[in-house]
Amino acid sequence: MGSLTSQPVLPPPPSADAMIRQAIRKVQTIATLPEITSEIIRVAQDPTASAQTLKKIISNDPALVTRILKVVNSAFYGLAGQITGIDRAIVILGFNEIKSIALISGFGDMIKNASLSGPFTAKDLWRHCVAVGIASREIAKLTRDIAPPEAFLAGLIHDLGLLVHLQLNAAKLSLVCQTVEHRLAMKAGPVNFCAVERSILGIDHEQLGQALTENWNFPTMFQQVIGFHHHPKQAMGDFGLVGLVHIADTIVCKGAHGFNLTAVQQEIEPSELERLRLDPEKLQKVNENLTPMIDEVLGHFK
Repeated sequence: MGSLTSQPVLPPPPSADAMIRQAIRKVQTIATLPEITSEIIRVAQDPTASAQTLKKIISNDPALVTRILKVVNSAFYGLAGQITGIDRAIVILGFNEIKSIALISGFGDMIKNASLSGPFTAKDLWRHCVAVGIASREIAKLTRDIAPPEAFLAGLIHDLGLLVHLQLNAAKLSLVCQTVEHRLAMKAGPVNFCAVERSILGIDHEQLGQALTENWNFPTMFQQVIGFHHHPKQAMGDFGLVGLVHIADTIVCKGAHGFNLTAVQQEIEPSELERLRLDPEKLQKVNENLTPMIDEVLGHFK
């Protein structure tokens, strides 16, 4: 009778919580967002902060000052005179808009040298985030219950977890994208991007993004958007902002405005439109008008 060969005992894979904790530690060491962007976010969330405090921070980044002035003087705001001072720009735009501009700028720096897979580049992911921000803002105007600046910011940061995956796990994220692309091409049935992420990366971008924003003390409503934008019914509290970003994300992905693998098969349920009192025809008009608005916003950050 031959001897039995012993099999090596493999350690169990790390839990999702352990992987999230590890990711947060890595993010803190690689300075995911530029320091000035992070400082602007911190100040903009402080109810006691003044416009002068924000001005002092912004003035340390001449490129950001230029971008803010380009935005405030763009056709989107339709102001009669040219705004030449950053003080006046902060007053007109408000803290949320300034924070959004800083984040768009910061996201662009984050992904400058990153790459995805197949036909998509990191710039496509950037375009997607901006597009969802714009779509969220335009949809918020139809609801009258959600402030458009908050909706824009929520849409802009909804895929923060993907941006961080791109920095921490670029090769594995590329494999996720390739796997999803292959399954979509085979037309074998529904493809869940988050499920593929979990099978390859151990955690998905919703889990990672929510944990990061919780660690960074983002407002709870933004944590919920980031953590539940693909399944808004599971979010805690009010459906409003989470559901709105879910709808915007679906419209943007189906319209192929940049990277769209996360929600190209996602559907908007009639009950979701009813809860936000949204007219499908007006939503269609939002989609039809997105491209020029996206191009205008991104044009300020070239």
